[in-house]
Amino acid sequence: MYTTISLPGVIKTEKTIQSKYLKRGVEVEIFAPDNLLGNEQLNLLLLNDGQDAAELQLQNTLDTLYGQNKIEPLVVVAVKTSGNRLQEYGVAGMPDFQNRGSKAQAYTDFIIKELIPFVQATVEFPINGKRAFAGFSLGGLTAFDVAWNNDNYFDAVGVFSGSFWWRKKDLKDGYTDNDRILHQRIKDTKTKPDLKFWLMTGTEDELADRNKNYIIDSIDDTIDVIKELLKKGYKRPDDIAYYEMVGGKHELATWAKAMIPFLLWAFGKKNLF
Repeated sequence: MYTTISLPGVIKTEKTIQSKYLKRGVEVEIFAPDNLLGNEQLNLLLLNDGQDAAELQLQNTLDTLYGQNKIEPLVVVAVKTSGNRLQEYGVAGMPDFQNRGSKAQAYTDFIIKELIPFVQATVEFPINGKRAFAGFSLGGLTAFDVAWNNDNYFDAVGVFSGSFWWRKKDLKDGYTDNDRILHQRIKDTKTKPDLKFWLMTGTEDELADRNKNYIIDSIDDTIDVIKELLKKGYKRPDDIAYYEMVGGKHELATWAKAMIPFLLWAFGKKNLF
């Protein structure tokens, strides 16, 4: 007699966490694999802008990849933002030239001190595998910053069309590339966080080209992040993956397509780390 082993499916649950750091209830959607035996290595992905999970086709993508036996068991926590997104997202302790991101440190505290313990207590089995944090646009910048400053909690970062332009000086006020906040944070960090990086851009993310080099700013800014990481001693392709989608736009439909290669990179059965 043969025993049939079922591949994981996905169960979605919705929870609200009362955050003392953000002073609000934070809604999350948790996508957890079903049909686990309990002895598997269980991984974790935190996802900013979780209110867009449906448009990102997240559950369908997970179901498809499980059905094809392409990814390891994975808990995805989609964290919904609020009307205060432009203050809660950003680079912790370093607001931009319009003072946006003023609550980014509070958001970091929520992720590390409230969300992660909540997930560990809520999910049936222990999360004992890899941990990644990902996001889109400003949410991608935020995911990078949170993981960069807390590499003891994360193994990898995924950034889709990241807002790496985030700057401390407006363009009309004598801006230079040295005014980009995240690039400066990387330079100023004396240690080398133990992380892997997956950075994505679309060739049609935007039209802006500050330096008139015929390369849009989103690509320029992302490539410059990679250059700073290389200076810190990270290696390509071992530590850094760059995914440039031809025709990709700054939109959910593009990021939904890019989610598959990201998940395969981070949690694939033949992963890179």
